[in-house]
Amino acid sequence: MARVYILDVTNRDGVQTARIGLAKLEKTIINMYLNEMGVFQSEFGFPFTHHETNYLNANIELSEIGALSPMRLEGWARAIKRDVDLSFKLVPKIKHLNLSISTSRIMLEGKFFGKLDEEGVIKSMAEATDVAYKLGAETVGVNAEDASRTEMEYLIKFAKAAKEHGAKRIRYCDTLGADDPITIYGRVKELAQKTCMAVELHCHNDLGMAVACSVAGAIGAIDAGQDAYINTTINGVGERAGNADMLSVLLALKYSSGLRDRNLLPPEIKLNKAWPFAKYASYAFRIPIAVNQVGVGDNAFAHESGIHADGALKNRRNYELYDYEELGRGEPELVETGRMITVGEYSGIKGFRNVYGNLEVEFKDDAEAARILELVRYANVHTQKPLTREELIFVGKYPEQARKIMTVTPP
Repeated sequence: MARVYILDVTNRDGVQTARIGLAKLEKTIINMYLNEMGVFQSEFGFPFTHHETNYLNANIELSEIGALSPMRLEGWARAIKRDVDLSFKLVPKIKHLNLSISTSRIMLEGKFFGKLDEEGVIKSMAEATDVAYKLGAETVGVNAEDASRTEMEYLIKFAKAAKEHGAKRIRYCDTLGADDPITIYGRVKELAQKTCMAVELHCHNDLGMAVACSVAGAIGAIDAGQDAYINTTINGVGERAGNADMLSVLLALKYSSGLRDRNLLPPEIKLNKAWPFAKYASYAFRIPIAVNQVGVGDNAFAHESGIHADGALKNRRNYELYDYEELGRGEPELVETGRMITVGEYSGIKGFRNVYGNLEVEFKDDAEAARILELVRYANVHTQKPLTREELIFVGKYPEQARKIMTVTPP
């Protein structure tokens, strides 16, 4: 039976957002949260990019030792041979790739300036896919950038060619957020029917419909008998107006009127991780959570007007579609108001051991504590922010991988 998978792109498309960014340690913690939440796959970066190399290899190590398992780690590259060659040279153990190339005529003319025509695009994609499998890839997904503005006949031809070369799914990219739910449902359903291929939905929020289009497109694929992969980002971060917000997509699958009886929410998903995850991402990205953000905003479960407050107190279902407890909310949060000892780049061993003692982390001897303290100092320099509880625990638990993640060596 066809089903939905969540393929998160926070660590690839999300970090491409103008004027923001994540340190490699923060990207790793994002992956840890995604894994805990039950997400199927994280698009964790660019394997052909030198400054990502140590971070990517260290995260694969974490996957191998079970710290980032069972979630799959997948890299993004352009659908050209040299990107794929370099990806496997720099990250030799990478097993999952998404290869991307523009397919719309407007982009062929406006980006390639005649250097590639429609046949040339297919040729480049096919060659890159073949090389990826030859070098050790286990799965390859092929991305049709600007699919929503690509003529349907060519999009189907492109997808069929990708399938012939072993691609496991076709990514339908609504790159400019130009689609609407009705249109994308029909186009994706036709694409899935005529190719017998799983479809991945990658929607942007330029018209405020990224979540609606992602869900509608996924239903199109499922109604055609094919699996649907929905690309999401935490808190909807992404280029321009953002990508499809993960929590909004998950709640729509579970609670929207036409879908709640179809059991489309991936069974692996743990919604109770949503609240702490959203808060960490907000801190890491330095982007406040909007007061009206779905599920995790300050006003998501706030009632003030008399009619609403009275109704919610009588029965929460009068004005609340789902429970805040389900999202990991509701527990009191303790805020330190007295003496506070923090750890930073200039911390000493006494304060350091006090902080880790409060985290219930023990060291076997002073030498080990000193080594971790030095890593924590570097981590503070690396993130340029006070380290969170999750980051401190990670550095203490996985020091070798933390050291690699924080090491960036120019070529």
